Order: sequence, then C-alpha cells, then structure tokens
Amino acid sequence: MFERTANLANNQIINYKWDPSEKWLVLIGIAPGAPERPQLVKGNMQLFSVDQQRSQALEAHAASFAQFKVPGNENPSILISFATKSFNAGQITSKLHVIELGAQPGKSSFSKKQADLFFPPDFQDDFPVAMQISHKYALIYVITKLGLLFVYDLETATAVYRNRISPDPIFLTSEASAVGGFYAINRRGQVLLATVNEATIVPFVSGQLNNLELAVNLAKRGNLPGAENLVVQRFQELFAQTKYKEAAELAAESPQGILRTPDTVAKFQSVPVQAGQTAPLLQYFSILLTWGKLNAFESLELSRLVVNQNKKNLLENWLAEDKLECSEELGDLVKTVDNDLALKIYIKARATPKVVAAFAERREFDKILIYSKQVGYTPDYLFLLQTILRTDPQGAVNFALMMSQMEGGCPVDYNTITDLFLQRNLIREATAFLLDVLKPNLPEHAFLQTKVLEINLVTFPNVADAILANGMFSHYDRPRIAQLCEKAGLYVRALQHYSELPDIKRVIVNTHAIEPQSLVEFFGTLSREWALECMKDLLLVNLRGNLQIIVQVAKEYCEQLGVDSCIKIFEQFKSYEGLYFFLGSYLSSSEDPDIHFKYIEAAAKTGQIKEVERVTRESNFYDAEKTKNFLMEAKLPDARPLINVCDRFGFVPDLTHYLYTNNMLRYIEGYVQKVNPGNAPLVVGQLLDDECPEDFIKGLILSVRSLLPVEPLVEECEKRNRLRLLTQFLEHLVSEGSQDVHVHNALGKIIIDSNNNPEHFLTTNPYYDSRVVGKYCEKRDPTLAVVAYRRGQCDDELINVTNKNSLFKLQARYVVERMDGDLWEKVLNPENEYRRQLIDQVVSTALPESKSPEQVSAAVKAFMTADLPHELIELLEKIVLQNSAFSGNFNLQNLLILTAIKADPSRVMDYITRLDNFDGPAVGEVAVEAQLYEEAFAIFKKFNLNVQAVNVLLDNIRSIDRAVEFAFRVEEDAVWSQVAKAQLREGLVSDAIESFIRADDATQFLDVIRASEDADVYPDLVRYLLMVRQKVKEPKVDGELIYAYAKIDRLGEIEEFILIPNVANLQNVGDRLFDEALYEAAKIIFAFISNWAKLAVTLVRLKQFQGAVDAARKANSAKTWKEVCFACVDAEEFRLAQICGLNIIIQVDDLEEVSEYYQNRGCFNELISLMESGLGLERAHMGIFTELGVLYARYRPEKLMEHIKLFSTRLNIPKLIRACDEQQHWKELTYLYIQYDEFDNAATTVMNHSPESWDHMQFKDIIVKVASVELYYKAVHFYLQEHPDLINDMLNVLALRVDHTRVVDIMRKAGHLRLVKPYMVAVQSNNVSAVNEALNEIYVEEEDYDRLRESIDLHDNFDQIGLAQKIEKHELLEMRRVAAYIYKKAGRWKQSIALSKKDNHYKDAMETASQSGERELAEELLVYFIEQGKKECFASCLFVCYDLLRADVVLELAWIHNMIDFAFPYLLQFIREYTGKVDELIKDKIEAQKEVKAKEQEEKEVIAQQNMYAQLLPLALPAPPMPGMGGGFAPPPPPMGGMGMPPSMPPFGMPPMGSY
Repeated sequence: MFERTANLANNQIINYKWDPSEKWLVLIGIAPGAPERPQLVKGNMQLFSVDQQRSQALEAHAASFAQFKVPGNENPSILISFATKSFNAGQITSKLHVIELGAQPGKSSFSKKQADLFFPPDFQDDFPVAMQISHKYALIYVITKLGLLFVYDLETATAVYRNRISPDPIFLTSEASAVGGFYAINRRGQVLLATVNEATIVPFVSGQLNNLELAVNLAKRGNLPGAENLVVQRFQELFAQTKYKEAAELAAESPQGILRTPDTVAKFQSVPVQAGQTAPLLQYFSILLTWGKLNAFESLELSRLVVNQNKKNLLENWLAEDKLECSEELGDLVKTVDNDLALKIYIKARATPKVVAAFAERREFDKILIYSKQVGYTPDYLFLLQTILRTDPQGAVNFALMMSQMEGGCPVDYNTITDLFLQRNLIREATAFLLDVLKPNLPEHAFLQTKVLEINLVTFPNVADAILANGMFSHYDRPRIAQLCEKAGLYVRALQHYSELPDIKRVIVNTHAIEPQSLVEFFGTLSREWALECMKDLLLVNLRGNLQIIVQVAKEYCEQLGVDSCIKIFEQFKSYEGLYFFLGSYLSSSEDPDIHFKYIEAAAKTGQIKEVERVTRESNFYDAEKTKNFLMEAKLPDARPLINVCDRFGFVPDLTHYLYTNNMLRYIEGYVQKVNPGNAPLVVGQLLDDECPEDFIKGLILSVRSLLPVEPLVEECEKRNRLRLLTQFLEHLVSEGSQDVHVHNALGKIIIDSNNNPEHFLTTNPYYDSRVVGKYCEKRDPTLAVVAYRRGQCDDELINVTNKNSLFKLQARYVVERMDGDLWEKVLNPENEYRRQLIDQVVSTALPESKSPEQVSAAVKAFMTADLPHELIELLEKIVLQNSAFSGNFNLQNLLILTAIKADPSRVMDYITRLDNFDGPAVGEVAVEAQLYEEAFAIFKKFNLNVQAVNVLLDNIRSIDRAVEFAFRVEEDAVWSQVAKAQLREGLVSDAIESFIRADDATQFLDVIRASEDADVYPDLVRYLLMVRQKVKEPKVDGELIYAYAKIDRLGEIEEFILIPNVANLQNVGDRLFDEALYEAAKIIFAFISNWAKLAVTLVRLKQFQGAVDAARKANSAKTWKEVCFACVDAEEFRLAQICGLNIIIQVDDLEEVSEYYQNRGCFNELISLMESGLGLERAHMGIFTELGVLYARYRPEKLMEHIKLFSTRLNIPKLIRACDEQQHWKELTYLYIQYDEFDNAATTVMNHSPESWDHMQFKDIIVKVASVELYYKAVHFYLQEHPDLINDMLNVLALRVDHTRVVDIMRKAGHLRLVKPYMVAVQSNNVSAVNEALNEIYVEEEDYDRLRESIDLHDNFDQIGLAQKIEKHELLEMRRVAAYIYKKAGRWKQSIALSKKDNHYKDAMETASQSGERELAEELLVYFIEQGKKECFASCLFVCYDLLRADVVLELAWIHNMIDFAFPYLLQFIREYTGKVDELIKDKIEAQKEVKAKEQEEKEVIAQQNMYAQLLPLALPAPPMPGMGGGFAPPPPPMGGMGMPPSMPPFGMPPMGSY
C-alpha cells in the first residue's frame, strides 16, 4: 500500500488501521525510549492518504478513525484520534488529539480538539497501546499497556472516565460494535469485554462531572436514560421562545423518545399557523422523517394529513422507506383510499383479523393459512371453506389439505370437511381430500377410513379397489367393507376382509370372477386349517376346473399347509393328476422317501413313463425296495425304470430273475451291454441259478468282452463250480494281449486243475498273482505253491507252507537267498518253534552252498540281531580264522571283533593282535562304548590315532599324567590342545595356559579368560592373550587384555596399548572397570574415548570434583549433571553443585528431583540460592519460578509476596496455592486465588483468615466475581460480625447479585436492620416486599412520615393493610393520615374515610369518597357534615363528589337542614349541565324526525312512480291517505313543563309533592 517513513525504522509495528472509506491509512510502531528515560517507550505513527499518495509522520502510540456528522453538513466527516506520550526537557507530556481529515470545502468542518491524558503516579512509564472508538456512543477508548482505560467524548474530547481494567499487560484490542465497547486480551490470555453502563453513564456525567450539555448529548447519541428532566426542560424553553424548529429537532433526538408523545403532537397542533409559513406540526413531522422512523401515533397523525390532501404516493414512499410505524388504525385510515396499501399496513401491524378479511375479499385463501400460521392467528376456517366450495371445488380441496397440514392439527374436523364435500355430491373431491389426510393411517381415523371406502364402493368400486390395493388403511370397519366388496363384485377384497370361515367359503367358490393369482395369494393369508377346508370346498364344487388352482396353492404354501395334508387331499379325491403336478414341484427340495415314492406312483398311474424313468434314475431318496416291488407289480411295458432302481440299489439278481422269467431277454442284453457291464457277473450268476442255457450265457459274456470285470465273473463261476465255462473267454482275452492279473489267475487255476504242465506256467507266466495262485495250489500240490510263492516273494505264505509241510531245506535256501532282515528276524524269532530246524539247515546246507559274501554277511547280521553270539562266533571262526575264501574279509574281521566285544571280551585283545584288516577307528569307538579302554587305547595307538588315544587317556582312563607323557612323546599340537582342555577343566589354569601356548591354540580363549579370572592368574592370562592377539582380532581379547593390565596395576601398558591399533570395545571395557571400582584405569579409557559423561562420574568417584564438573560441561547431559551435582552436594561443594544445578533445573522434569535432593539433606539456603540464580537464565521456565515460590513459602515467607507479585504470570499457581495453604500464608494465598480467577476460594480464605488477609477494597473486587451465591450471604455475616461499619459499601457492590429478601432476613434476625438502611434505600427501586416492609418499619420507628408516604407511593409491594393497621393508632397525626392514605390506596374506602373524619381531615375524607366512586359513601359523608354542622365542608363536598351525588338527595338535605345557600352553587351547576344535555337530546330528536320524514317522502315518490295508473281513476275517488300527508291535523305535541322538562317529571329530579 505504501512505503514506511523514516520514523518507523527499527520500530516494532503494533497496529494498522483504516477509515470506513479506506482512503486514509495509519501505521503505528513503538521503539525504545530516550536515553534519559529508556523505560518510557516511544510511539511513532505514519498517516497515509490514498487519494494524495502522501504520508505524514507523527509521534503517537495509538490511533483510530471515526465518522462524525457535523451540524450543517449532510455528509459525515472523517476524524482521526490519536494519543501520544512523550518525554521532552525532563517533562512527560500525554495528549489526546481529534482532527478532521480531508475537510470538505464550503461545508461546516470539525474543529480540532485535544485533551490531556492523566496518568497516575504509579503509571508514569505506562503508555497507550490501543485505541477504539465507539460509533454507538461516540466515545474514545484509550487502553494502556498496564491496563488503564481512558474514556473521552469524541465531539468535545472531554474526559469522561478512567480506571484500571486489567492487572496484567494488555497487548491486543478489537471493537465490539454490537455493544458499543471493545474486547481486549491480556498476557494471561483473558478476553475482556468493556463497555459503558447505559443506566448510569448519563447520571454520572451530569452528577459527578456536572457536565449537563455532555450528558444530554450522550443521551441523544446513544439513546440513553438519565437526561429526561433536562431534555423536557429544554424543550419547554424552546417552545416558549417559539423556536419550533429547534424544539422539533430536540424532540426528534430526545433519548428513548421521551418527547415523542401525543402531548408533543398536540402542542405543535395547537400552534396557530402564520401566513406564508410552514405549519409547526409539518415542520415537526418533516424533522422526524429526516431523523428516522415515526411511532404509531405520529404515523397516524401524519397519514391523516396526507390522506386529507389526497397524496397517497407520499404514504407509499414512506412505507417503502420504513419511515412509518404500521398500526391497525393506520390501515383503517389508508383503506379508504387504497386496499392494497392497507393490506400491507395490516400485515406489518399484525392486525390479523383485518389481514384475514382483506385476503378473503381478494379470494386469496391460501395466503390466509400461510399468514395465520406465521402470526399464530385462528380464523373461522369452516366459513372460509364453505365460501371456497361454492365457486372452486378443487381449490376447496387444496385449502382443506393446507388446513390439515397446519401445525397443531387441522382446525376443522375431517368428518365435517368431508360432509361439506358430500353435501354437494363432490365424491371425487372428498375422496382426494381423505386420501391425503389419512396417509398416516392412525387408529383415530378408523371412521373416516371406513367412510371413504364406503362412498367409493357404492359409487366407484374401481377407486375403492385401488385404495385397498395400496394398503394405506388398516383401521377401518373390515366386516362392513367386506360386505360392500362382495356386493360390488370385488371378491378378492371381500376375501381379504372377511374373518369368518363360512363367509370365506361362500365367496371363494366364485373362481370364475377371481384372478387365479390373487386367489393363490389369498390362501397365503389363511390359517392352515381354514386353507385346507377351502381347498376341499373348491375340489368338491369343481374338481376339474379348480384342480389347477389347488395345485398352485399347494405348491406355493406346502410348507405352511404341510405336504402330508396336501397329499391327503389329493388322495381323498383320488386325483393322481393333481398329486403328480403338486409333487413334481416339491420333489427337488424334498428328501422324504415317501414323497418320492408317491410321485413315482402318481407318474406311473398317469402314464408319465419318461418321468418315472427320470426320477428313478436321478433321485436318491425314494425307498428302493418299495419302488422295486411297485414297479414289478405295475409291469410297465418299459423296464427301464425297474432297471434304474435295481441297478442303483443292488437288486441286479432280482432284476435278472424278473426279466428272465418275463422273457425280456433283450433288456438283459441291453442292461449288460449298455447300462452297467460291471454287473454282468451278477447277471451271469443269476442266469446260472435260473438254469439259463450256456450258449446264451457264453454269447452274453463274449458280447461284453473287455468291458466285463473278470474277477467277480470268475468268483461267480467258481462258486458254482462252472469255471471251465470261461475257458474260451479267457483264452480270447489272452490272445488279445490282456495282462489283467485276474485273467491270468483264472487261466492258471484252470491249468492247475487240468494238470497241463503247471510248473511251466508258474515259472514263465509273469502276470498272475503268486499269492492267489499259490493259495489255490496249497491243497493240490505244496511244491507248486512254493514255486508260486518264491516267484512272487510271498515270504509269510512260503514260510507257512514249508513249516506246515516240513520243507525246511527249501525254506533255508529261500531265506539265505532273500537276504531280508525282516524275514531273518521272523524265522529266528525264539517263538518260532521251527527255528532250530531252520538254523541247522542254514549252517549245514544253505551257507556252505552260498558263494555270495552278501548272503553270508546278511546271515551273520541276522544271527547278531537275533542275539545268537555263541553260534555266530563259532561260525565266524570257521570262516575267518580258518583259511577260506572269506579269511581276509574286512567286514567279517570287524564282525568277529565286535561280536567278541559283545559276547566274550577276553578274546578281544587276542583278535586285535592277530587281525589287521578291520576298521580301527570304528572298532575303537565300540570298545570305548563297551568300557574296554585299554583295548581301545591299543587300537587307536595301533592305527596312529593319537588324538583319539589321548582322549581315551583323559576322558576314560582319567590319567592326565599319562596324557602329558603321551603328548611329550608324540609332540602334536592337537594332542597338547586336548591335554590343555583337560587341565583347564580340572582347574589347572596355569598348566592349561602353558599347554595352550605349546599347542599354539587360541580357539578356547573365552574359557581360558573365564578360568583365569576365577583363579586370579592375570599375569599368565596376559601371556596367553598376547599369544592369542597374534592369531585372532577379537574385541573380547583386546578388552580382556586391558582389563588384565588394570588388575595387575600396569596402567602404563594400558595407555600404550590403547594408542596402538586394537579392536577392543573401549566403552564396554571402561564400564566394566568403572563397575569394579578400577577408577584410575576407567579414567584413562573414558578420557581416551571422550565419554565425558562417564568420565565425570568416574572423577566424582575419585573425589576430583572440579574435573568432574568440566567433564559434565562437555557431556552436557542431564543425567551427568545430576550425578555430579548430587555428589558435590554430598561433598558440600555447593559452588560446583550450583554450577551443575543451573544446567539441571532448566529441564522441567528434573527440577523437582534436584529440589528434593537438596531439601532431604537440609541445604535449604543453597537450594534457594540455586533457584534465584536460575531465574535469570534464558531457558528459565515456569517450574523454576514456582519451585522458588514454594521454597519461599516453606523457608523464607517474608519474600513470598514480593515473588508472587513480580512473577505472577510465570507461576504454576495451583501448585503454589497448595504450598501456601500448607504453610498457612493466607494473604499470599488470597492473592494467588485472585490471580487464578478462583474468586470463591479467595473470598472463603479472606473470611476464614481475616486478620491476615482481609482488605476491604480487595474483598469488594473479589466478592462480585464469585460463582457461588452462598458466599454473598456468608460475606454479609462476615461483615456484620467483623466490619459492620463497611457493610453498606459491600452490599452496594452486591446489589445486583444478592437476594434482597434474604439479606433483610439476615439483618432482621441479627437485630441490626437499621444498619443496612442505606443499602435498602438504594435497592428499593426493585420493589422487593421484604425491603419495602423493612424500610417502612424503620420510617415508622423514626416517625419519618414524608419518607414513609414517598415509599408507599413509589413502591407498592408490601403488606399495605398490615402497615395501615399498625400506624392507624399512632400518636402522630401525620402517621394516621398515612394510614388513611394506605386504606384509600387499598380500596378500603370506609376505613380511610372513618380515620380521616376521626382526625378531622375532611379534605382527605372528601377526596377518598370521590375516588371510591361509591354514591352511598359520598351521601353518608354529606349527612356527616350536616350532623357536625360543617356547612363549608358540606358545600365543598358537593363539588368534590359532584359526579356521585344525586341532585334530589342534595336538595332535600339542604332544604331540610336550611342549607340551601350552601347548596345553591351546586344546583346552578347541575341545572346548567342538565339543560345542555336536554338541548342536545331535543336537537337529536328533531334531526331524527327530519330523517324519518325524508325517508317517508322517498318511499312516497317510489310508490307514486309504481302506481302511475292511479291517474286514470275517477276524480270522485279520493286516493287513500298517505302517512304524514293531509287528511286531518296531527295531534298537538305534548305540553312541556318548565325548564324544558316533561310535566310528568318532578323538577330537579325530586318525587312529586302533594298540593297544599
């Protein structure tokens, strides 16, 4: 928008504003103050004109724009107000300036204003930070940083008010235009709303500031109360001076319209109009229109003038501009000239009856409903509906529907509306209305639902059917509607509505007129029993015609009706066709065998053979036996259904028998060839049983050929001993190349039976099953069985047949040849009773014959497995030790030694010596397992297995000395390694280390390290680790080496070692050294790796605190700082501890731990010093300030309040509240509660601990902000007990919050009611009964009758009769007058008059009688005055009570008591009044007679015109006399008495008197 000016360089911008036209902009910034007073901030402002594109630099802290209308200038002026505070020549100057921007040439301009800003002494360095201008009140609000508020008048720059609104600095404000104030936000985050008190500002300005002109201007600008008397007085002065224009302007601007009354209008009307001048009344109205909107009375008077002048367009313009307040009277006035304009006025005035009437005249009935709903008016809807029906039936329907949709329900009963339609035979309209209003389907609309259905069933059945089809009604009279539906031919609807079975049966038989689908759906609504009854009736009436419907019903509702019930109905009527159709639909979902059977039966009986065939083929649920028997009995021409059943359920023999006996051979051939060749064996077997010719059977078999299963066929033929029957068939299959095992088995059996070279077949045929054929041969020739079993390796069968037939030689040869371990195990089983015979044959025949080493090995192994060692040793000695083909066999030598180890250990050493070709390592291990350690050592030594040999010495013989000796002899690294490990296990650590070094073995360094540490042989460990480092690079090795150096205190080597390349994990090593208190070594490590945290802790352990602090500073870790700090505290190094503590307490989480540590060790002063130092830190947080406050509360309470006030915004107030409560610092606690907005607790604290914490001004500020109402009354008790002299001041503060009745009760019970008299006077304007009665009681006691009368007049809410009774006998006369006055106000006229008469206050008595309006009281008072001889009072009473007294009574009393002279003025007045009334009556009567005569004359002329023929009548026939015409004289008027009264009336209203 613009460039900053130089004065805003290096400024902090705090505000930017623009005027409403956005043509003036202002930018405000602040900068440090002058060097001589730097604390006073300097303000700079840049004002920029958008039109001129120019800037002006000024000194100002706050500024704002406003619009102000200067008198004489119709356009508002743009004003800028700015506040500045500067320091010049040692003086502080504070000013407020108001200046007009862009003054309009030739127009009245705003004169520049300025005023001083008065800052209190405590706020000399305060400065404005914001300015807001209230456009509602034309007030300037200047807000300072420290919370001061200055209020100035915009027009005059007059100071209005100053106060502090916030204890905390304010940094942001915003205008609150709705309330004429502003919002402000302070540092605590509170949002403040400040505005003027409309009820008190004008009295404040006029009273406290004594500025009447400003008070009036404020009242006018803001429409505020409080300046009424001033405005009225000024208006009267202007009117008296004939300054009517100024008076009109004042009346127009009068606050709250106090002068805009009928009296003011009357005043202007009463002013005579000067020739050539505008009437004052028109001037007044013109100013009002310019100023704003007229009220109702003013609008009416102005409109009357305009209507009389026929200037309707002015009215339209004013209404459009909303200048007139609409009223019913105004509408009536305007209606005489414009109905549309009158309607608009009626609507705005909410003259509802007139609006409805206007809409009715315009026939806009729909608008009536809308308008009535909007305003909550209830017109005569029935009349309106009747009116619409006459001309627009459809419009009437729409109107009725609109009524039905009104909130709160239809104002006219639906039935009444329907009758209105029906009376005019508007059936369709009535139906349309009812259908719409009955949509909710409510029970209370049952009658109307019945009605709409009745009228349509009689007139338009199709409409009724559509209504019922929609299902929108459910509460109508169903029996009635059912009858009408039946009469109208709507049988389906009738069925739906009848609820009795006879009615349903009667209607349901009309199937010719009922759609089948609807009838089927209706059955779904019936109960099971009724539905079955109706189905029976339909079948009974017309079986053929209704069968399809019944079938459809049964299909649709079979689950509800029950399938069995449906079936019984069809069976009852022997309708297999119905049963077939019904079950056909249900069959696919049913698994009931009976249903499937019945369907098959029904289909068969109805000739549906294909369906029977399909079901028997596809269904899995029918009873096969039952179905088979039925089909056989039915003897269907087509056998396929029977074939399906028998084939699927295994009745093939029965099928074959049935077909063969019924000569249906082609079906047999078809079944075997096409249906199921697999069942051909069963067919063949049954045919054989039925003695069928073999040629047919052979032909049947050959026709199937390869499809025929051979095994069952052979089985069937073999059972019947007819196996030869298959010879041709089997040979044919073999010739075709069949390899089927069953074919060859059968052929083999035939060859064996025929003894046609069976050995050749058994040995050459590769396809037969050895087990099957061998079994077949066992009873015929066992040797053939052995051949068959050998060929098929049928071990069990061969063993059994050889055992059974004592063929052990064959068995032994077979077992040796098989070389099968399981077979050997079986035959050598001890439970085998033939084992001995077999062993003999194996040893004597089978093995000697064998040339296969594998067979021998298998046999030997089997003997070993069977645990026959002695037999095996003898056998092996013969084979191995004796020269044979197997003497040098490796396996047999191994076996011999192993067997000896197991069975005869004494021979083992001999075998080891004699044999050379055996597995030394393996045999050695077996010897070790058999605990033959010397033999094992000999074997390993013989085969140069030194490691295994030394392991035997170490692990088994357990001789380390022999092992060491053996190691020296062989000098192998591996042997030394084993020896070293053994030594290590035995705890010979040094020896083990020496052995490892000899072995040059670094693999076991972990074990060596662990053992060395346990044995504390760190020097040896160092040598070992140095050797290991040459072979491996392990962090563990280097770390342990450092540790070992540390343990033997060789710190120099550590320093040298860590400098050379190494892979040690120095961090872990350092931690370990630290954990084991090797702090010097740990220090070296941590320093080298720069682990300052651990180094600091290590130095703490070494008591090197300064170094620890330096290391902690480098580590900069909270944990390290804490450890060093706590160590310094324990060592009383508080200076160093404070250095550490300052780095800790900046962390919120660690602050409390440090505080507790100090306090637990009694270092209170040091802790406070630490916290005080922490306040100056950049990262100082709320916890530090709060903790210091808690410490002050505990240990230095004298500093607590100062600390709280300085840092209240940086404290955790709840925590400090708890601390102050615990330490009983009540004054500080109160202050904290106030800062935390806990005003309830603050007030409670002050009242409970008043000696320490009470301050009257502070308590007043607190008590008005509390939330608990009970605290108000507790405060009343508190002040009553401790500070009664200030209780009124406190109560005045609470005046708007307390229950005045309760306060009065408290004071009354305490007996100090007079103490709060000023308070009660201040709040009496609320007209509270208890306050009024208390004050009245005090006034009575003080005999202050003037104040008492004033109280009674202004505040009537009290026990008036009780007060009157209390003071009517008071010794003071004026008090008794007050009692009479109270009786008069209460309407107890007699008591008031009696009391006035008693005290001779006749004037009061007369006024009371006059105000009572009771004639008897007035006449009784007259009589009293006569009796007392009070003639003057008599005369006065006649005029005071003139309207109540009867003239005859007055005259009679005056005449009787000779007081005519005193009554004569009254009589003159009475005669004059009544004479005037009689004259008016006579005048009215004469005018009425004239009107009657004129009307008669008009009638006469009309009759004359209608009877023109009367001129043709003879002249001798006089016309009949007309009324009022000639034909005699009118009777004379009755005589009039004197004074214009009829003679029958006595004069002066007295009764007639007799003659003398």
